[in-house]
Amino acid sequence: MSDKPPRRLSPIRLQDLQGLARLGFDATIAVTNLVENMHQTIASRAGILGPGQDLPTRGITGLVYRMVRGTTRIAGLGVDHLTGLLNQGHTGNSPSSPEREAVIAAMCGVWGDHMAETHNPLAIQMAFRVQGQPLSLTRAALQHHIPQPKSRLLVMVHGLCMNDLQWQRKGHDHGASLAGALDVTALYLHYNTGLHVSGNGQLFSQALQTLVEEWPVPVEELVIIGHSMGGLVARSACQHAEVAGLDWPAKLRHLVCLGTPHHGAPLERGGQLIDSLLGTSPYLAPFARLGKGRSAGISDLRFGNVQQADWSGHRKHDQKVDERLPTPLPQGVQTFLVAAVQAQRTDAARNAWIGDGLVPLASALGEHARVAMALTVPDSHKQVVTGANHWDLLNRPEVYQQLLNWLSQPQASSKTA
Repeated sequence: MSDKPPRRLSPIRLQDLQGLARLGFDATIAVTNLVENMHQTIASRAGILGPGQDLPTRGITGLVYRMVRGTTRIAGLGVDHLTGLLNQGHTGNSPSSPEREAVIAAMCGVWGDHMAETHNPLAIQMAFRVQGQPLSLTRAALQHHIPQPKSRLLVMVHGLCMNDLQWQRKGHDHGASLAGALDVTALYLHYNTGLHVSGNGQLFSQALQTLVEEWPVPVEELVIIGHSMGGLVARSACQHAEVAGLDWPAKLRHLVCLGTPHHGAPLERGGQLIDSLLGTSPYLAPFARLGKGRSAGISDLRFGNVQQADWSGHRKHDQKVDERLPTPLPQGVQTFLVAAVQAQRTDAARNAWIGDGLVPLASALGEHARVAMALTVPDSHKQVVTGANHWDLLNRPEVYQQLLNWLSQPQASSKTA
């Protein structure tokens, strides 16, 4: 027999079962729709090429499909009601685990907008967290959870399908290390990455306003570090604050983007291409619609949407060309861009295009053929890490050292409140 202790299972809550059941019933209905559409296409003897026709079947066949959907919905309501009753009286504060948090974050990244629209209990609600525990944004609650608040705040913003606990990688956490070295309080944003970047940007901006107003001591300096999508959310928050006339940006001194797809990621553009190819045949079109179930947050990464105006007027997967408006970097803020390439050299076009495996080098550095779209930062505010992938930016020693050097620099020019 093995002497190893049994592996601790991730705690499962009743709301987890309720949320998973909802997704399961939603998936059953989606697959039923797909099968019915395929059935109708085959029965109509449609040609191989041509647009798909999303028409229901008729007669007894149509009745069968309607009964399947109706029965599934009734069963779903029954299970949802039962788990809701069982969940009454439970606080939902049982200890979670990194594994559970990672699974929920990944689910929200892929289907987060649908989960929010259907009020799925597993849909992540935006919050600042410390060691995985959410903070209530009142002065008394903040003072209770953070007994020694600093006047300098560091906010860490994670990327797609991730959560705040995943800033720790291979025993290192940029936020915790910088907090000790720079005498700042580090907070971690936890959010549903399946929502539109612009929606998360607005929520983040409003949360920052409340945080600055309720912080137990006057905030002198605010620093934001965003990884991947987190950099877009941070830029969106700055844009929202400017339009809304919020005053928290007056405290913002530094903005750092790690591997952020400022001008999009080719993998999502590849997904859009596959959707288009599947749509050329009525026999494949249902699968294209199934693929379009991926979230609005993922679709924003096609071109790097930051503002609502960048995608409004389109359904989330129908944006075929880059129609973004210029979103300049926030004025008076020192902005730093960090990129990675998996190769050991950056001079080859292929290496630059592959970049860190997800984000091309030019996109991470904010470079664009259109001058108005390019993010202009001095070379001293850029870092390119070789032999690294997208997630290595979270723990590579040279990245941390560069962050420490940049954030230790005095502000070049003061900002007026």
